[in-house]
Amino acid sequence: MSTLHHTEPTPATRPAGPDLPQHVVLDGTPLTVDQVVAVARYGASVEIHESAVARMAESRAVIDGLAQDTVPHYGVSTGFGALARRHIPTEMRAQLQLSLVRSHAAGSGPEVETEVVRALQLLRLATLVTGHTGARPVTAQTYAAMLNAGITPIVHEYGSLGCSGDLAPLAHVALATMGEGRVRVVPPSASKGSTSGAAGEVVDAVEALAEAGIDPLLLAEKEGLALINGTDGMLGMLCLALHDLRRLLTTADVAAALSVEALLGSDAPFAEDLVGMRPHPGQAASASNLRKVLAGSPLMASHRELDENGNPACTRVQDAYSLRCTPQVHGAARDTLEHAATVAGRELASAIDNPVVTSDGRVESNGNFHGAPVAYVLDFLAIATADLASMSERRTDRFLDVSRSEGLPAFLAHDPGVDSGHMIAQYTAAGIVSELKRLAAPASVDSIPSSAMQEDHVSMGWSGARKLRRSVDGLTRVLAIEVLTATRALDFRAEAPAAGTGAVHDAVRAVVPGPGPDRYLAPEIEHVVELVATGAVATAPAAAVGPLI
Repeated sequence: MSTLHHTEPTPATRPAGPDLPQHVVLDGTPLTVDQVVAVARYGASVEIHESAVARMAESRAVIDGLAQDTVPHYGVSTGFGALARRHIPTEMRAQLQLSLVRSHAAGSGPEVETEVVRALQLLRLATLVTGHTGARPVTAQTYAAMLNAGITPIVHEYGSLGCSGDLAPLAHVALATMGEGRVRVVPPSASKGSTSGAAGEVVDAVEALAEAGIDPLLLAEKEGLALINGTDGMLGMLCLALHDLRRLLTTADVAAALSVEALLGSDAPFAEDLVGMRPHPGQAASASNLRKVLAGSPLMASHRELDENGNPACTRVQDAYSLRCTPQVHGAARDTLEHAATVAGRELASAIDNPVVTSDGRVESNGNFHGAPVAYVLDFLAIATADLASMSERRTDRFLDVSRSEGLPAFLAHDPGVDSGHMIAQYTAAGIVSELKRLAAPASVDSIPSSAMQEDHVSMGWSGARKLRRSVDGLTRVLAIEVLTATRALDFRAEAPAAGTGAVHDAVRAVVPGPGPDRYLAPEIEHVVELVATGAVATAPAAAVGPLI
């Protein structure tokens, strides 16, 4: 996953995946998000079902028939894009496919993460096995063999406009199958952990294929198009983001519960009947998590005590929005995630190529490669991610201000003035949130025409996916700073926390010590980032209060 500053792996890129499959069979039925993550991030093996091989052979026969036809057929006996009117003679068609892939492998910039490229490889393979591309079975089998051997083509940050497929990224993958270009090689035994960064040795593709016993492909008619026309890069990154954001949404609820409790807030606004008056499902789920984690809190009970005159000891009638409105904001993000998951499910069920071989044997041009459906939800998720982080940072900030922290020392410092406490941790969170707000500007509203105005409206979905990865990493870090700060605040309270929040406090204390004179803070932030990224914060309350949503 890209971090805010570079593309090397970080703790935030290595969530645990114990419930993911270790082997995925491709039979033409839609893949799931979990299957994509298992292969892309954790090195699960793949297998092509014999029924898919038979289906591919049938559609390939259709293409072979057209190759002998005197009538021009796009991508089979013609050029591409704005050059589609050029008829290509039979003896030049192998060169046509080779030239297409070589010329389109024009990416530039930093290397894209291994997990993204593996997702792209898998999703292109998933389309090939539908039998709608006309690609030969051997082409699909080569893709599967490369995935299983841990051979990951080098793909670059720039080169896709999100229309006519993720052209340059997919072309770099196709080039490697032909024994050209450069690849990273991670042995299958080593890739069972995380392939999120840029691990493994970089070698020439032809050398890696030979070492793995894989013959380089010699592409036949139409296969070049079949390998580069797809939304596979942006869809793969959407699947990875969905997987990570599900965990982070639960973590956000846990972090908010810690803050509500440590700031002597009230859980009354989270009551089921109140939340039910506005029946958004995400809001109900978030409020349920908050009630569970805060249940039985001695600290909150003491907050409701009466003074010697029988009046409430706390005179605050309503909490700030960043506390009281947590279910509304977190819930809206949950509902946005579900919409994006619906779009991802439809895209995973799609066979994207141009032209396609239909079930009744027609070969038809189409526009299904346009990335708009995926691009829109990638942008939508970046908006929700930025807003979650913004609310989290506001809760963190309240702990540090003596006018709002309900009796906590300034900046949670051991000796305010001598010590700065968490003053600059909040700066870090604020800096990330500011970056996330910039990343929330949509990519999908932009379009720069290409291919001599043939491709005159593009989705920029790849760009939307790249910035969403940075957003997910940023949210991970902002939530970690809130958790780190809230657990420190709990240590300054006289009463014990709730069972749920106490479990999170204990998990943090296992890796970061409690209050004291100022220490080197960056490593402590990274330790909690690791807890958030691996799901430890989201699952910590489960033993005490049951699983969260």
